[in-house]
Amino acid sequence: MSTPDWFTPALAARDWQAIIVAGSAGGVDALLQLLPGLPSPLGAPVICMLHLPANRDSRLAELFGARLAVPVVEAADKQPVEPGAVYFAGAGYHLSVEQDRTFSLSCEAPVHFARPAIDVLLNSAADVYGAGLAAILLTGANHDGADGMAQVHARGGLTVVQDPAEAQVATMPQRAIDLDAPDLVLSLAAIRQLLQLLGEKK
Repeated sequence: MSTPDWFTPALAARDWQAIIVAGSAGGVDALLQLLPGLPSPLGAPVICMLHLPANRDSRLAELFGARLAVPVVEAADKQPVEPGAVYFAGAGYHLSVEQDRTFSLSCEAPVHFARPAIDVLLNSAADVYGAGLAAILLTGANHDGADGMAQVHARGGLTVVQDPAEAQVATMPQRAIDLDAPDLVLSLAAIRQLLQLLGEKK
C-alpha cells in the first residue's frame, strides 16, 4: 500500500494509543466500509460509537464481529481498554475512558439528545491519551462530537472528519469543521487507508 501525502512522517512515527471512530445517521453504512480494512493484528484499541435508541439493545458488536479479523466486543463498565480489539459503545449509557484506561458507563443526562454521546467519550479520551489519540468523526445529523473533537485537538491528538460533501448527512462533520478546523478532512476511502496505517502493530 502506497503512503498518501497527507500521512506525514510525524503521524507515522507517533505512538498511537487509541483510535475513536464516531458518527450518527448513516454511520453504520460508513463503518461497514471502514472497519473491514483494519489490520490484524491491531496495534491500538479502536473504540466505535454511533447514536443508538436507548430502548433497544445494540447488535453492532455482533454485526461487525462476523466481518472483522480482530476481536469485536461491546464495551463494559470497568473493562480494560486493550490494544488489538474493536470496542462498540452499547445503548442507553454514556461511555467514557478513565485515567486507569478502563471503560466507565453512566446514566447521566443525554448530551445533544444522545446517550451515548460522542462528546462524552472524546472529552474523556482526550484527557487520558493526549497526543496518542486519533479521533475520526463521520456522518451525522446533529452537533454531537464537535466539542469533543476540539478537545482532542487542544490535547495534541489527531482530528479527522469525513468530507461533508460525501457524508450521508453532512451536519455533524460540518459542525466540527466550523468549530475547530480538524487536522484532516478525508473521504471514506482515505479514512479506510488512514485506519490501516494507524492500526498497524509496531
